[in-house]
Parts: sequence; structure tokens; C-alpha cells
Amino acid sequence: MIPLVCEVKEFEFIKNIVDTTAKQVMEEKQTKIEYLVGTMIEIPRACLTADEIAKKAEFFSFGTNDLSQMTFGFSRDDATKFLGEYYSKKIFESDPFARLDQIGVGKLMKLAVELGQKTRPNIKLGICGEHGGDPSSVEFCHKIGLNYVSCSPYRVPIARLAAAQSAIKNK
Repeated sequence: MIPLVCEVKEFEFIKNIVDTTAKQVMEEKQTKIEYLVGTMIEIPRACLTADEIAKKAEFFSFGTNDLSQMTFGFSRDDATKFLGEYYSKKIFESDPFARLDQIGVGKLMKLAVELGQKTRPNIKLGICGEHGGDPSSVEFCHKIGLNYVSCSPYRVPIARLAAAQSAIKNK
């Protein structure tokens, strides 16, 4: 998984290093291992150019913590200084680093899914990060076509339950 990609040529450059290294190691060890090379979608530009990136990437894993920071234009650390005031004034209903912003960040993700699938219909799609343990975020990801969740170990039970509930609810 290649992080922080914003340009297909950048991804292709790094993928070539991965593939060359994998080939050398497999020859050296006289073995063959199937693997996929994909990218973390963490930058708004990557969402907007997902059709191009999908020409080379075999999967997208949405890094929603970084994608949220870059979409909102503030870091989690800086946000702690003013988010309390935003909640009290009802500017934000919830922490955008705990519950996925489906209106802004989600729109970018949905666009990236559509563009990526247009280029590569069988692309694997998932979410990586703390949002993967939030039930409403998991349900949103299910609705836009993501098929795996990666989150911190203590959030796995919540993520599994939320994914099962979403699958039943959205048959």
C-alpha cells in the first residue's frame, strides 16, 4: 500500500520499485507470492483523479484521517483548540476525526469510488483509520461500495458489528 499518492505517475514510479523488489526477492527465495499494489487515498487530488490512479492501482484504501485533515484544511492537533466552540455553536455536530464527514469528505470518497470503478471495475476498496470503527461511517462506506475496513484493534468488534448491521439493513 503506497501512501499519500496525488498523481498516477508518482504511484507508477513507486509501484515499479515494489514490483522490481518483489521479483528480486521471489527469484532469490525461489518462490512466487501473489500480491496486490494499491494506494491510500488520503489527498483530495487523489479522489479527483482516481480514474487515472486506478489504471495502475489494484486497490484503494481511504485514509480518512489524513483525507479529513486535508479536506477541512486543519490538523487534528490544531482542531482541538477550537472544535469545542464549534460544537457549542452547532457549527459541527460531531468530531470530523471520529465520525466521517459524509457531506464533504464522503463526497470525495464517493467520487473516487465511481471514478476508480469506471477504470477498473474489480478494484478493491476499503477504509483505513479510526473512522472504520464508527458505525455511521462504516454504514456510509458500505453504501458507496467499500468492501473492507481496517481500524485499530480495540475498534474491530464495533466495526464488525456495524458492517454486519449495514449489510442486513442495506440488502
